[in-house]
Amino acid sequence: MKRKKHRLLFFMLFIVFLSIIVVIVGSRKNIVHAEAQKDISKNIIRFHVRANSDSEYDQQLKLKVKDAVVDFMQPLLANSSNIDESRQIIQENLDSIIEKAREALQQEGADNEVTAYFENSYFPMKSYGDITFPPGEYEAFRIDIGKGSGKNWWCVLYPPLCFVEATHGVLPEESKNTLKNVLTEEEYNMVSAKPVKFRFKYLTFLNQFLE
Repeated sequence: MKRKKHRLLFFMLFIVFLSIIVVIVGSRKNIVHAEAQKDISKNIIRFHVRANSDSEYDQQLKLKVKDAVVDFMQPLLANSSNIDESRQIIQENLDSIIEKAREALQQEGADNEVTAYFENSYFPMKSYGDITFPPGEYEAFRIDIGKGSGKNWWCVLYPPLCFVEATHGVLPEESKNTLKNVLTEEEYNMVSAKPVKFRFKYLTFLNQFLE
């Protein structure tokens, strides 16, 4: 009987010990990711297009607006050398960007109002080929169509990854070089590396704390 009690006590202590390790590792990982994301976000402008609603029609309109605006902004931002210059170019062409969005809507027989502005917004983790940006707050240039209550589309406007099709699972070297120029070596290594995940092989119920 005593052996069983000792084994039970040992097992409980072992579980407590593992739980403490999970909490420490998880907390440390969250802190590191949060700090890295803040540094990366200082050099990034996201592009955010929000549909009027989640109806199939409004979602299709969102993509039409996205295509028209991205096509318009691509040559404008092609020679931008830094984030401040990109921000200024967008501000100077704001009326024209809104007009391009309205034209795209009108071609589809829609007359929704269009608003465009900069904001700080939360973005989930997003991969562009083999480059992955961590989740967190980013500066974003946002376009709302109508009520702006539908699902959204987003990309990275600066550096100009919106204009790249990562059809083979990797970004072209030119795009990677652009990204290297605006991030530190450590930051670039973080977004280009696959995240390492720690998992318990037997006590699988503890893996939920590592997500």
